[in-house]
Amino acid sequence: MTADPRAEGPGSPTRSRAVPPADLVAAAAVVALVGVSVVGTLWWNPARQLGPSSFKGAPENFGEWPIIGTPYVHTGPGTIPAVLLALLAVLYGPSLAARLPWRRALLLGYVVSVGWITSLALVDGWRTGFAKRLTPGTEYLAEVPGITDIPAMLAGFTDRIAHGQPDSWTVHVAGHPPGATLVFVWLDRIGLGGGVAASTVCVLAGALVAVAVPATVSLLGHPDRARVALPLLVLLPGAVWLGVSADALFAGATATGIALLALAAVRHTAWAVPAGAILGFGIFLSYGLITLGAVALAVVVATRAWRALGLAVAAALAVVGVFALAGFWWLDGYHAVVDRYYEGIAADRPYSFWVWANLGCLALATGPAVGPALRRAAGAVRTAPRLVAVVAGAVVTVVVADLSGLSKAEVERIWLPFAVWLLAAAAFLPARSARWWLTVQAATALAVNHLFLTNW
Repeated sequence: MTADPRAEGPGSPTRSRAVPPADLVAAAAVVALVGVSVVGTLWWNPARQLGPSSFKGAPENFGEWPIIGTPYVHTGPGTIPAVLLALLAVLYGPSLAARLPWRRALLLGYVVSVGWITSLALVDGWRTGFAKRLTPGTEYLAEVPGITDIPAMLAGFTDRIAHGQPDSWTVHVAGHPPGATLVFVWLDRIGLGGGVAASTVCVLAGALVAVAVPATVSLLGHPDRARVALPLLVLLPGAVWLGVSADALFAGATATGIALLALAAVRHTAWAVPAGAILGFGIFLSYGLITLGAVALAVVVATRAWRALGLAVAAALAVVGVFALAGFWWLDGYHAVVDRYYEGIAADRPYSFWVWANLGCLALATGPAVGPALRRAAGAVRTAPRLVAVVAGAVVTVVVADLSGLSKAEVERIWLPFAVWLLAAAAFLPARSARWWLTVQAATALAVNHLFLTNW
């Protein structure tokens, strides 16, 4: 049983700045990983063919950095709100998370998360950072006007994945199952078409991770630790890419599915049905999200909720069945995407570099706090086996995705659904050092957003 941080007195979680040396070393290792990735890009990449420069027509200086973005020192209308939100979250976040009733704490966390993601996006300006972020010709919205018959689209989806055909899908549509495109088509059908509505939905969905992950930690038997993790999930450095990308939608949806699965496992089994349906739909948002099954399975195994597992699997299979009846078979789409990937950009991105440089990109999305968080999780196997199992599931997810070779660069965005579960380990950080780690995490996001003009 963990000590209740509220027992130390009002505001006590933020009173001390003491950080054990071992935690500082672990955080420094994360920073070093980012640095090595940057240096490695310059050393390994004399022809600038390792990263985004291999996109046709992209500026050469893109290839000098492991993340996709142009070095560009700038401010914008979101700068002041982002700094103020970060300051308020650092000063008051830990104490409020410790004292407020849990549901109110989660609600406040969600609201602040929406503000944090939006403010960071607006650092790049209203049009560039938000309104037009999802409207380029490579994005999903470019295909929406041409989809007038959804059943026909699903039936012929796989045939249009290959590159070079007159009717080939755009890059993002071709690279994902049809569920991702369907979301934006449905939004358009209900009158929420266009870049502003799409970006708003992605932000609102992405902010759900700040609720779903701490809620899962609490449901697994660690309510006090969940209160420590909550502010750190709110100030997630990956919010730079949650605002705005479709991967924010993917992260929010799957995190919610796993949280509902945890609810089914420890309280009401019936929640397994919507959990399974959401997670089942998740694999039709992005092929890589099937690896999140490691996290979902960890929740079930840790709680021994076999009935919940059965219901969730049945619901997920029902979703698979609906897509199959509509004409889209997941495995066919997956194989077609792999073929297109290796005929295109993957050929210019050597596995021997990105298999480790990917981790540097991920480190930016999780922030330095992930180092001490994982270090402490490794030492808590006996005292918090359920939570450690979930964190271990996230580690497995990242390892599988990395070794697969199907993610070379762009993982600061693509792996957001995995990154948020790595940060479930933030629950193991001492409450007394919360303010310090929040400062580090916020500074990471602010630095990336103001020093780079990211593509997402």
